[in-house]
Amino acid sequence: MDITTVTSYRAARTRADLALAPGEVVMAGGTWIMSEPQPHTTGLVDLTTLGWPDVEVSDEGLRIGATCTIARLLAWAEREAPADWTSLALARPSADALLASFKIWNTATVGGNVCQAFAAGAMIAFLSTLDATALVWTPEGGERRIAVADLVIDNAETSLAPGEVLRALDIPRRALTSRVGLQKIALAELGRSGAVVTARVDPDGSSVFVVTAAVRRPRVLRFARIPGAGELRDAVASATDFYTDPLGSADWRRGVSVVLAERLRAGFVREAAA
Repeated sequence: MDITTVTSYRAARTRADLALAPGEVVMAGGTWIMSEPQPHTTGLVDLTTLGWPDVEVSDEGLRIGATCTIARLLAWAEREAPADWTSLALARPSADALLASFKIWNTATVGGNVCQAFAAGAMIAFLSTLDATALVWTPEGGERRIAVADLVIDNAETSLAPGEVLRALDIPRRALTSRVGLQKIALAELGRSGAVVTARVDPDGSSVFVVTAAVRRPRVLRFARIPGAGELRDAVASATDFYTDPLGSADWRRGVSVVLAERLRAGFVREAAA
């Protein structure tokens, strides 16, 4: 795509470089920016030149730099991560299920996927299920933190204010040693998923179920234990923002989300009984 309105490009080296002139936008991998016209954009400010580490392990858990590519995250999770961080097994099926083709994983960034806030955002499902928080740099030089599931407020809309930049995504250690699972469905064999349900069960028996793709923003459901079938069904079906588009109707999305959640729940119950 030729972005004919863009007349300038800057490589950010320091935080001061993130002060934007009228018409400028920040860019990481750029896979979405370069995919369609940007009539209001006249300049690009590249975040990848800031030198943020891709992944950092600490006593608190895992920090993923916003400019870490999806490919790098998957490779690290599968080859370099601590062996007991079992929850990271959710990364690849999440990327496979949603709007992040393997063809662009080497360029598309984790932070960019979150900030696009598409209902079918691969990293949104993954990070919301693991209770990740977003570290956001504010334009006056401060920072704030917000749950990834709350950063996304609608399809293609976040709570980021003008001038704010996503710096990193932090996954707490307590969520990294859990059992996890993913179920998905699509109307077309090779099409984007119309509904995705992800889940985790923590060592203390508490559980989290997350619905994405079928709803306009992540729906995070928390239980003190693995819920009963009826309890989970009612919680999933009660969402008010199932939507209709060419990939499925709202009623279909509601119905299949209930089925996918039950498959995960039943699997966790079988594992617990084994």
